[in-house]
Amino acid sequence: MQANLHGEAFPADRTAAGISHAVQGPTLNRQHSVADFLFANATRIAAVTVLVVLLGIMISLAVGSIPAFREFGLSFAWTEVWNPVTQEFGALAPIYGTLVTSLIAMIIAVPVSFGIALFITELSPGFLRRPLGIAIELLAGIPSIIYGMWGLFVFAPWFGENVQPWVTEHLGNWPVIGGLFDGPPLGIGMFTAGLILAIMVIPFISAVMRDVFEVVPPVLKESSYAVGATTWEVVRNIVLPYTKVGIVGGVMLGLGRALGETMAVTFVIGNAHRIDPSLFMPGTTISATLANEFAEADAGIYTSSLFALGLILFLLTFIVLVLAKLLLLRLQRGEGKSA
Repeated sequence: MQANLHGEAFPADRTAAGISHAVQGPTLNRQHSVADFLFANATRIAAVTVLVVLLGIMISLAVGSIPAFREFGLSFAWTEVWNPVTQEFGALAPIYGTLVTSLIAMIIAVPVSFGIALFITELSPGFLRRPLGIAIELLAGIPSIIYGMWGLFVFAPWFGENVQPWVTEHLGNWPVIGGLFDGPPLGIGMFTAGLILAIMVIPFISAVMRDVFEVVPPVLKESSYAVGATTWEVVRNIVLPYTKVGIVGGVMLGLGRALGETMAVTFVIGNAHRIDPSLFMPGTTISATLANEFAEADAGIYTSSLFALGLILFLLTFIVLVLAKLLLLRLQRGEGKSA
């Protein structure tokens, strides 16, 4: 036994334990500091790597496209002609096809995805929710080339024989929109490409919408049902205001996928470098042009023009993502003010 200054006795082993803890304390602190230092720098390196890769891709595309812009100037972006034989190139037709097919895809995919997510979270019986969720995830995992093969060999012939003639006959003579549905029933074309894109992005958008719908507190919906609200009133007044930021994020995720899709679009769009007002006529997109012609291009102005197309696609996607982020920030700021 040992005694302290006040004459109180305490065991000697407690004194030894205290001394041992005092000795180990600095060592443990140093170990924790080293671990925190390594963890912080590892995450910092990972974050910087993303920026470096992004900057490297942008610089590579910009350097590769310099000869094309030096040859054609900024008019490259609004010139329609694309003729490798005469070495004349313009990006207008691919840009037009990219925007039109993506717009068609979003017009179809957004309401369908909303309906799927709403049914799963609000209306579906319990035994159906899990199988439907698994089916959506399986659709999202199918390779894009499978969609393209199905679209070319199955959907396009059926569409050209059964749907296009009827649509052309009944809508082709309308004064304003008739030109959009005119032309021979080829099956392939920009509308077919947009429809295949819609089928591809529906799983992504509906999965995001389903997840954000499920985070709505049940007490809010139950309170609305308790006062006599219908399902649509609950969705309109409770679910949508609570999840609008997530919904916009899901839609922008699908739009980004539609803008950059390559193989499925290449199979069914027709790959024609021209702008036609009819959605049933062949066209092309930036990604389809790159996939079709990069292997055939020489090392001169042809390759540089393809690099310029890639740079334009990169900028289009970047602009879409920036606008989406600004919209999300505005929605979040509005929620903060309302709160």
